[in-house]
Amino acid sequence: MKIQVVMSPEYAMQGPFSIKSDVFSFGVLLLKILSDKKNNEYFDDDPSMNLIGHVWELWKEDKVLEIVDSTIADNYVAHEISRCIQVGLLCVQESALDRPTMTSAIFTLGNEKKNAYT
Repeated sequence: MKIQVVMSPEYAMQGPFSIKSDVFSFGVLLLKILSDKKNNEYFDDDPSMNLIGHVWELWKEDKVLEIVDSTIADNYVAHEISRCIQVGLLCVQESALDRPTMTSAIFTLGNEKKNAYT
């Protein structure tokens, strides 16, 4: 069994590990579950593009639902999946200071009235 380790940018560059590193890993896990893709799978023949970069590009183009795994594509509510992707993207912000707390991320996932952008 091969285990893929996902490191937050600050840990990979400087070595400090924090609670926000766990938030980053949670965001990657959330995006992997929704897409059924590995973070290191390449997209559009661009070897520098990973899952996070690909989802960000789709987000900017307002096509983010294209990332959803085909096995669940017919069984989801678009605004609920979009919310999950938004939370995933918030969790993988490059700067740890820009990431939500785990409490906030989980609360946002379960509360439709909570704005995912704050």
